[in-house]
Amino acid sequence: MAMKIRLARGGSKKRPHYSIVAADSRMPRDGRFIEKLGTYNPLLPKDSEDRVKMNVERIQEWISKGAQPTDRVARMLEAAGATAKTERSNPNRALPGKKAQERAAEKATKEADAKEAAAAAAAAPVVEEAPAEEPPAEEAPTVEAPAEEAPAVEAPAEEAAVEDAPAEDAAAEEKAE
Repeated sequence: MAMKIRLARGGSKKRPHYSIVAADSRMPRDGRFIEKLGTYNPLLPKDSEDRVKMNVERIQEWISKGAQPTDRVARMLEAAGATAKTERSNPNRALPGKKAQERAAEKATKEADAKEAAAAAAAAPVVEEAPAEEPPAEEAPTVEAPAEEAPAVEAPAEEAAVEDAPAEDAAAEEKAE
C-alpha cells in the first residue's frame, strides 16, 4: 500500500480550506484518509501563523514509515524547516509556448531581412541613387504640366478683365470731365 501525505480540499465554493492528511494513494483526493496531520488555509495572509498548521512529529513518523509527501506538502515542510530543501529543476518552465516561439521566429526573420536590405542599400548607394533620381525628375514635369496649363487657360480671361477695367475707368473719367 503506497502512502501519501497530501492536501484534501474542504470548504465551500471560492473559499478553499485544505487538510493535510496521510492517505492511501489509491483513494480519492477528498476521500478516505488514515490520519489528519494539519491544516492549510490559502485565504489567510502569507505571514499569518494560522495559514499552515502541521503536526511535524507525526509527519516525520509517516515519512519514516515510507509515506511520500506531495510537492506542495514538501514545500510546506521545507518552509517550516522540518525537511532539508531540495533543488528542483524544471528546464521547460521558462520556455515560451509554441505560438510565442513561432512569433519570435517570424520577428527574427523580418529583422534579418530588414538588416540585409539596409546593408545592401549601404553597400551600393551610387548604383541605387542614380536611377532613383531620374524617375522623380520625369514624374515631376508630368505632374506640374497640368498645373501650368490650368493657370494658362485662366490667365487670358483675367488679362481681358484687367484690360477692360482700365478702359472702362478711363472712359468713365473722360465723361466725367
